[in-house]
Amino acid sequence: MNSNVLVLNQDYQPLSVCSVQRSVKLLFLDKAEMLHEDPEKVIRTVDQEFSYPSVIRLRYYIRIPYSRIVLTRKNIMKRDRHICQYCGVKSDLTLDHVMPKSRGGKDTWENLVTACNKCNVKKGNRTPDEAKMPLETTPYRPIHITFFQNLMGGVQEHWKPYLYM
Repeated sequence: MNSNVLVLNQDYQPLSVCSVQRSVKLLFLDKAEMLHEDPEKVIRTVDQEFSYPSVIRLRYYIRIPYSRIVLTRKNIMKRDRHICQYCGVKSDLTLDHVMPKSRGGKDTWENLVTACNKCNVKKGNRTPDEAKMPLETTPYRPIHITFFQNLMGGVQEHWKPYLYM
């Protein structure tokens, strides 16, 4: 019972991921309904068998207290999967401004990328085009759904329709 369960709001929007134990409590208290079960697993008691939850939906709408993911060093690294966006290295990482601050670049999701120290110094006070250092991926403002994928190291196959993948 050490698996994770995707929790959807009443309107089917992904809310969070919880433990199987927590999802079973929500199901038995009739606060949630099971949308998808794991066919390979069951929960057994002395005299009964229950389906093993994989995706549940809350019966009542929960207002989400956040609307955006906060711009932090940790979140930028998470978005970029802890990989240098210039050379693909996974060590000695820092942040780089695509358009340098000295040339009007701002601290935004679309202007910050993860870079190793070597690439950051090599790029210097230039844009990636000027330095002839193309980015692996274009920086973007993430939504909380994409953070599920990074947080979990990938998602279960039957979660994908609920995560719009």
